[in-house]
Amino acid sequence: MRIAAIVVGLAAVAAADRRWLLVAQREHYVPGSATRFALRWWRIGPNRVLGAAAVIGVVLSPLTPVVALIAALAVAVGPFGFPLRPRAPGPMVWTPRARTVAAVTVALQAVVAAAAVLLGAGPPVAAAIALISPLAVDAVLAALQPLEARRAAPFVERARERLRAVHPTVVAITGSYGKTTTKMYAAHLMAPARRVVPSPRSFNNRAGLSRAVNEHLTPGTEVFIAEMGTYGRGEIAELVEWVQPQVSAITAIGPVHLERFGSEDEIVRAKSEIFAGARTAVLNVDNDRLAALAERLTGIDVVRCSSRDAAADVAAIDEGGRLVVRRSGVVVGEAPLPDAPLENIAVAAALAFAVGVPPEAVASALPTLPPVANRQSLERLSTGALAVDDTFNSNPAGCRAALSTLCRHATAGAKRVVVTPGMVELGPVQPAENRVWGALAARAATDLVVVGLTNRRALLAGAAEVPPEERAHLVVVDRHEHAVAWVRAHTAAGDVVLYENQLPDHYP
Repeated sequence: MRIAAIVVGLAAVAAADRRWLLVAQREHYVPGSATRFALRWWRIGPNRVLGAAAVIGVVLSPLTPVVALIAALAVAVGPFGFPLRPRAPGPMVWTPRARTVAAVTVALQAVVAAAAVLLGAGPPVAAAIALISPLAVDAVLAALQPLEARRAAPFVERARERLRAVHPTVVAITGSYGKTTTKMYAAHLMAPARRVVPSPRSFNNRAGLSRAVNEHLTPGTEVFIAEMGTYGRGEIAELVEWVQPQVSAITAIGPVHLERFGSEDEIVRAKSEIFAGARTAVLNVDNDRLAALAERLTGIDVVRCSSRDAAADVAAIDEGGRLVVRRSGVVVGEAPLPDAPLENIAVAAALAFAVGVPPEAVASALPTLPPVANRQSLERLSTGALAVDDTFNSNPAGCRAALSTLCRHATAGAKRVVVTPGMVELGPVQPAENRVWGALAARAATDLVVVGLTNRRALLAGAAEVPPEERAHLVVVDRHEHAVAWVRAHTAAGDVVLYENQLPDHYP
C-alpha cells in the first residue's frame, strides 16, 4: 500500500504540474498566477468537495498510506473541468523559458520526494507535493525572474542599438484597452506619407518589443509604433528607457487588470510612465481620468482627443451617420461610419498628425480603415448569419460598444445572439460589472448564451433583472465550443451573433 500511495502521489504531481505550468505560461509567467487560478478552480462547484477531501487527506495522510492514496487520487483527477489536454488557445509551448521553469520545479519536487522516501514519509509527502504544485510553480517563477532578465538583456541591447541605427520616430501606445486597435489604425493613417512599422499583434512587453525591433525594423523605417502593456508600476518605465518614444498615447483607463493594480488611480500612475522623455502626449479625454491627467501634465505638448467634443484638438465624431475627423474644429476628412470605437480613431489620427503626416493624407486613408482581428471584426458564418467577433475584448466600455454594433447590423425579425463568458480581471468590481453586462445583453439580444462558470452567476443575475417579456432566451453552456455548436444549430441568414470575449480553457 505504501508503494501504491507513492506511485499514485507522483502521478498526481505530474498531472498537477502539467496543469499549473500551462497556467503559468498563459499568464505570462507572472508569479502567483498558478496559485490564483488553482484557488479559482478548487472553489467552484463539486471541486469544493474534492478539494476539501484532498486537503483533509493530506493532513491525515501520516496516519495511514490509504488516506495518502485517497488524497493523491483527489488531486490527480481534480479539479473537475480543467482539461489535461487543453484546447484553447492551444497546448503548452515548450519554449526555453517553459522548459527551465518545468525542469527546476520537477527537480525541487524530486529532491523533496526522494528525501521523504528515505525518511519513511513517502506517501504523505508525495500527496502534499501534488496538492501544493501551484505554490511550487509560483515560487520557481519568482526565483527565476533575475535569470530571465539576464537572458533578455542581450536581445534588448540589440534592439536598443537597432533603434539608434535606424533612428525612426518612435510612437508608444498604452491603455487599459484599445491599444492594438489604435496601433493598427495609426499605422494605416500614417502609411500614405510615412514608412511605418507597428509592433506585431500584441507584442507589448520587453520580450515582444525587443523581438519586434530586431526582426522587423529595417533601414529606411520612418516611424516605429510600439504597443506597451503593463501589470504594475515600473514595467512601462523600463520599456521607455530603451525604446525612447518621442510621441506617446494613452487610449483609455478602465478596470481591466484591476485585480493586479488595486485601483484605477494606480492604473493611471503605471500607464503615465509612457510620457517620460516624450515631446508629445496624446490622450483620449472622453475618459475622465485621462482628462484630469491632461491638466496635470507639464513640460510636454498635450493633444486632447475626443469622440464627442468637436472642438477637441483632434476629434472623430459620428455626424449624421458619417465619420467626421476634425483638427482644432476644422474638418480634415470624413468616411462611412465604421464598426470601431471612434475614440481610437481620434487618437490614431492625432498620432499621425504628431509625426508630420499631412491632413490630406490622413483623409485619404480614413475610408479604408482596416478591420482588426477579434476586435469587432465582421465575418459570415457557415449558417449565413453575420458574426461580430469581439473575442479579444474584456472591458465594460468595449462590451457596450460591441452590443451597439450588434444592434446596428440587426434586422427586424432576425435573431440577435450574444455569446459571452463575461469579463475577467476586474478585481472587486467584476461581479457587479458582469451583472450590469448580463442585464444589457439580455435586454438587447433575442438569445443570450452564457459560457463557463467564471461569471455565470453574475451574468444570470443581471439577466434576471430584465422583465420576462423583454428578456432574451437564456442558454448556459460549459465551453466555448459548445456555444459555437449552439449557434451553428440555431442561426440562419439574417441573424447576427456577437461573440463577446473568449476565455482560454484554463479559466473555469
